[in-house]
Amino acid sequence: MMSNSTSLTVSYFILEEYLNIGYLRYLCFMITAKLYIVIVVANTSLIVVICVNRSLHEPMYLFLCSLFVNELYGSTGLFPFLLLQILSDIHTVSAPLCFLQIFCLHTYGGIEFYNLTVMSYDRYLAICYPLQYNTRMTYKKAVIFIILPWLYSFVKFSTTLYLSIRLTLCGNIINGLYCTNYAVVNLACSDTQVNNIYGLFSIALTVFVPLFPILFSYIKILRVCFSGSKQTRQKALSTCTPHLVSLFNFSFGGCFEVLQSRFDMSGVPSVLRIILSLYFFIIQPLMNPVMYGLQMSKLRNICKHVLRYKLLAGRSNN
Repeated sequence: MMSNSTSLTVSYFILEEYLNIGYLRYLCFMITAKLYIVIVVANTSLIVVICVNRSLHEPMYLFLCSLFVNELYGSTGLFPFLLLQILSDIHTVSAPLCFLQIFCLHTYGGIEFYNLTVMSYDRYLAICYPLQYNTRMTYKKAVIFIILPWLYSFVKFSTTLYLSIRLTLCGNIINGLYCTNYAVVNLACSDTQVNNIYGLFSIALTVFVPLFPILFSYIKILRVCFSGSKQTRQKALSTCTPHLVSLFNFSFGGCFEVLQSRFDMSGVPSVLRIILSLYFFIIQPLMNPVMYGLQMSKLRNICKHVLRYKLLAGRSNN
């Protein structure tokens, strides 16, 4: 094991959070693998349904498609790695792979929040300006709103990652199930002032900047709902409920991730700490396709039609 007090060139990291559970690891492996399969199937199915059906080529569904792609991106950044670690006796990860995972997981979180911000603005236009919606939210604008969160998140976090890679480390033990940027920065014995300042600036950009359009959008939507007709309220409820649930769930998971990385969580039981650290990357990718697939009538009806067609085709083949 490498020393935590001497400057060294780190070629790998040790993940300290994994528990020795003996043969139970095979059960954990099966549960984790099934979760990943469900996430991939659910999100991929809805992406295919949206892409194939021309009636769903509207801004709202294009934003959903981007959200589902991001769920696949974030899940793939964690689950294959997690499955290998569960079966492994030695929980180590090479430095390049660790930094790649940091990039994937952190950009996933940023893209998720920016996507939810764009979707809240889209709902604001659809509910508050229904007659002008098609002129205000054109196909070209929708494409720009889809590309920007991805591009901005990649560029912004590339700077964060560069600042972390250049650090001189005095240890290689990460107290977690997977690699995080703050955990690596904590191992540094060189000056981290630039990292800390840019990190706080980056968190402010990621959290507070998107928060204002979300609050603005929903304040306006609430005003329209209280002053509008019953039909307007029902439309707002049907389209905003899955978005709000997704937003609150993401906020809860994100807050715990920040708290866990910034504060000492040794007083929290190990099992609970493990569950909560995975909450952010499991519940959101599982819940979003289910929530949007069930709540949005147009998407739900097309999914039902596709499933019915497949069942009838399967019976005819038999």
